[in-house]
Amino acid sequence: MFNYEEAFSRNIGWVTKAEQEKLRNTKVAIGGLGGVGGDHTTVLTRLGISNFHISDLDDYDVANFNRQAGANMSTLGKAKAAVMEDTIKGINPEATVKNFDSGINEENLEEFLDGVDIYVDSLDIFCLDIRRKVFRRCYEKGIPTITAAPMGMGTAFLVFMPGKMSFDEYFAIVEPSINASEEEKEQIFNDNIIRFVIGVSPSVQQRHYLVERASVNFLKKKVPSTCMGISLAAGTLCTNVLKIILNRGHVIHAPCGLHFDAYRNKLIKTWRPWGNKNPIQKYMFWRVKQLLKDNN
Repeated sequence: MFNYEEAFSRNIGWVTKAEQEKLRNTKVAIGGLGGVGGDHTTVLTRLGISNFHISDLDDYDVANFNRQAGANMSTLGKAKAAVMEDTIKGINPEATVKNFDSGINEENLEEFLDGVDIYVDSLDIFCLDIRRKVFRRCYEKGIPTITAAPMGMGTAFLVFMPGKMSFDEYFAIVEPSINASEEEKEQIFNDNIIRFVIGVSPSVQQRHYLVERASVNFLKKKVPSTCMGISLAAGTLCTNVLKIILNRGHVIHAPCGLHFDAYRNKLIKTWRPWGNKNPIQKYMFWRVKQLLKDNN
């Protein structure tokens, strides 16, 4: 028989019984259940969080096998949202899960964020439009937001706290003009992906050991990833979810961030006042664009 207190008793010591009960009553919204999203969901469930709004509209395929928690031969072709809901219920049968298996959109955004205590961003790197809308609405509603990206064999994370620097202020995403051509829109989109990557990872440590530059192709929506980066991202993000929910310890938030790279044995704390409008970021944008221009 399932017993919540027994199932999560090994958490006690790192959290108090009262804090565990608070985690039990916490509601988390998770956008995207693929690479980092699957690991985030599993770790947060094992932390004892018992209320979830989850969303993904994709099915598992073989290309997911190198990094995604729910991807294996038994789930091939199955919906990621359904598999991860089963994963949550398999760990904690008492958990409540609201499954937005058609994805997040403007029509269901309010429902997706209703009553949540924190938003965990794990949308695909190329889903900039809906990502911006989710972060913007969270900021308006006073919901803390957090994103941790697998960067090579490391992870970089950013937190956006209510009343502090917002996602829009930090990333400075560029909107195409009304009269922009399709070619101009495509270039702006690619540039915005670079802005997002260097915003999450201002130090861009992973560039030092990318051995196949052609593997990064924004035009084809293609970027490499490793399971090590995924696991490090989940550990980092979920630790900060715990700190925010339990109001324990200092939380590093934008315009500051952290990037730990296990391959380089290096931890860098970043500080970018004005976000991507910072002169250092403008240089990094130019530098990364130059490195990638022959691949796209």
